[in-house]
Amino acid sequence: MATPPVNQWKTLDKDLKRIGLLEEATQFVARPLVAPGLALAFIVLAGLAAGILMGAQAGHLIVVAAAVIGAYMALNIGANDVANNMGPAVGANALTLGGALVIAAVFETAGALVAGGDVVKTVSTGILAPEAVPDAAHFIWAMMAALLAAALWLHLATWLGAPVSTTHSIVGGVVGAGIVAAGFGSVKWEAIGAIAASWVISPILGGVVAAAFLAFIKAQIIYVEDKIAAARRWVPVLIGIMAGTFAAYLAIKGLKKIVEIGLGEAVLIGLATGFLSWALSVPMVRRQSEGMENRKKSLKKLFALPLVVSAALLSFAHGANDVANAVGPLAAIVHAVEFGSLSDNVTIPLWVMVVGALGISVGLSLFGPRLIRLVGSEITKLNPMRAFCVALSAAITVIVASWLGLPVSSTHIAVGAIFGVGFYREWHAERRARRLGLQKGKPVPPEERSRRLLVRRSHMLTVAAAWVITVPASAALSALLYMLMNMLA
Repeated sequence: MATPPVNQWKTLDKDLKRIGLLEEATQFVARPLVAPGLALAFIVLAGLAAGILMGAQAGHLIVVAAAVIGAYMALNIGANDVANNMGPAVGANALTLGGALVIAAVFETAGALVAGGDVVKTVSTGILAPEAVPDAAHFIWAMMAALLAAALWLHLATWLGAPVSTTHSIVGGVVGAGIVAAGFGSVKWEAIGAIAASWVISPILGGVVAAAFLAFIKAQIIYVEDKIAAARRWVPVLIGIMAGTFAAYLAIKGLKKIVEIGLGEAVLIGLATGFLSWALSVPMVRRQSEGMENRKKSLKKLFALPLVVSAALLSFAHGANDVANAVGPLAAIVHAVEFGSLSDNVTIPLWVMVVGALGISVGLSLFGPRLIRLVGSEITKLNPMRAFCVALSAAITVIVASWLGLPVSSTHIAVGAIFGVGFYREWHAERRARRLGLQKGKPVPPEERSRRLLVRRSHMLTVAAAWVITVPASAALSALLYMLMNMLA
C-alpha cells in the first residue's frame, strides 16, 4: 500500500488548524453573549410564570408586561447594588469572587423572602398618592413607566461602573411618572426632600463611622507593642458590637411579620446578642491566635471570619430592603389589575416576591463581578480590618439613622465608608510621614505627599456625579416613557 504524499498531510494540517481557529473565534465571540442570554431567559420565564398564574382574567397581559419589567429591574439591582455588600470582603481577600457570589445569592434571596414585604408596601404607595391619580389605568402606566425607567438607569450606571442607589432610582421613576400623570400635588414631597438630604447624610455618616473604627483598631491593636494580646482583648469586643448591631437591625426588619418590634426592644435584643457573641468569641479568638507572630499580617487572619459573616448579614438586610425596588411597583400593578381600584394597603403575592428575590441573585451572578471588583479594590486598598470597619459602619449607620428618623441609602453608606477608610489612611500616613521627617530633619516634599494619595479621586467624582443625577435622570426618563405608553395605549 503506497503512502500518501507529504503535501497531502500538510494540506490536512492546515485545514484542521483553520477549523480550530474558527472554533476559538466562535467561542470568543459567543462568550460575552452568555450572560445576556441567560438574563433574557430569566425575564421570559418571569413573564410566562405571571401569565400562567394570572390565567385568562382581565388585564393579564398588563401583569405579564409588568412582571417582565420587574424581572429586568431585579437583575439590574443584583448587578449594581449587591457589590456594596460583597466588594469589601472580596477586595480584602477574605472571600473569593465565586464564594462571594454564592453567599450573596443565598442571603439576598432569604432576606427578600423572609423580611421584604413591609418595605414593598412603602415603595408601591408611599411616594405617589393613589387617590391623586385619575384612575387605575393611569396608576398602572405610571408604575410601569417608573419601573422601566429605574431599570434602564441602573443598567446604564452599571455599564459606566458607578454604584448608585436603586432606591433613589425607583423613587425618581415614581416621581417623574406621577407628575405627568396627576400633577405636582400627587407626589409626597416631604419624602422626596428627605431622600435629597440623604445624598449628603448617608456617605458622610458611613465614612465618619468607618474611619472612627479604623482609628480605634490602629490605636488599640495595630500600633501597640504586643499586638496579639491587644487583639485577644479587642477583637471579641468588635465581634460583639457587630453581632449586636446586626441583631438589632434584623429584629426590626425581619421579625415584623411575626411580632411587632419597636426600636427599644430591638436594641435590647442587640445588646443580649452582642454580649453572648462577645462571650463566645473570647475563647475562639484566643485559640485562633495561639502561635501567631507578633506582627500586623497575623491580625488580618483574626478579622477574616467576622468579615465574611458581616458580608452575609449585610446581604440579608439588603435583600429585605431592596427587593422592594424591583417588586413594589409590580405589586401595586397586580393589585390594581385584580381589584380594579387603588389602595394604600397592597397585598404582595408570593410569586411577585420570588421574581424579585431570584432576579437579584441572578443579576448578581451574571453581571455583579465588575462592580464588586471596583468597590472592593479600585477605590482604595482594603484588608480584612479595613473591610470589617466598612461592614460595621454600614450596619451601625442604618440603625442610628432609623433611630433618628433619617432616610439613608445602604449604597451611599457602604461606598461612603470605603472613601472614609481611604481618606483616614491618607491622613494617618501623611501624619506619620511628617512626624518621621521631623525626627530625621527632612520635611516631606509636596510631590512625595501627592504620590502617597490612597484614594482614587476619579472614582469619587464619577460616583458623586451618578448619585446626584440619579433621581432627576430616572424621573425624566420615567416621564418620557409614561407619555409614550399613554400614546400607544
